[in-house]
Amino acid sequence: MTAQLPQSQTTSGSDLYEQDFYLWIQTTAELLKQKNFTQLDLDNLIEEIETMGRSEKRSLESNLEVLLMHLLKYQIQTEKRSKSWHYTIFEHRRQVQKAFQESPSLKPHFDRVFDESYQTARRLAVIETGLAIAIFPEQSPFTSEQVLDCDFFQSHNVEQLISLDN
Repeated sequence: MTAQLPQSQTTSGSDLYEQDFYLWIQTTAELLKQKNFTQLDLDNLIEEIETMGRSEKRSLESNLEVLLMHLLKYQIQTEKRSKSWHYTIFEHRRQVQKAFQESPSLKPHFDRVFDESYQTARRLAVIETGLAIAIFPEQSPFTSEQVLDCDFFQSHNVEQLISLDN
């Protein structure tokens, strides 16, 4: 027995997309399950799939920027280290690693945007700390491997981290 399409017969796919996005998703999924490709709203389906890919990239970049910002703050403001910073570092590392587990093809994007994300993180660290931008290294003192290494700060002391700037 085939499931009934949630869409009315009088509403076109593109009209439904504009009027009720959730119903459009349900209808599209049902059409795909039924292999009823002729009734698919292909233009909007393609657009949504492309948007999903961009969203995954943006999420990865956002997590990387927050992670780098907190690593910088952790490195520079040793007297202000807190459980909250540890949690934020842990959580954003976890999010990046989870993204790689679910979509390994995001790793090259991570590598491409690492330096740009560091520059954003540097500016964010200035805003959050109120410190001068010159205090934060122009180039990332952390390698991409260190950024993702859950044991990175546990195995390095602050003097070693600061020496990476030189």
